[in-house]
Amino acid sequence: MSAGFEPAQPEAGQRLRAARLLPWSGDEGKSSYLITDARGGRLSRLADIAEATQLDMGAQLLAHAEDMLPDATETQLRFLAERLAEALRDVLRVVESRERRTHGCACRP
Repeated sequence: MSAGFEPAQPEAGQRLRAARLLPWSGDEGKSSYLITDARGGRLSRLADIAEATQLDMGAQLLAHAEDMLPDATETQLRFLAERLAEALRDVLRVVESRERRTHGCACRP
């Protein structure tokens, strides 16, 4: 007998999607995943907004970098390199998540 917890089952005619890699990390920097039905939900929409924001911020940072590179100091270059690395990490996570969803990858969460 269960302790009041029953695993969610899709309703008739629905199917669960593969685990979606979310655009943020969980505890200790570990990847976070979401399993939902084809309708998505509030967390899916929040993840979509976060992905769009990350991609936009990356594009803005790249434009800023291109403007400042010719005259940047060593300190500015170090700071810029750190931010670009963060933006690239975010963009690669978005790409991985979208690739999994596009190809229906049942990759490990």
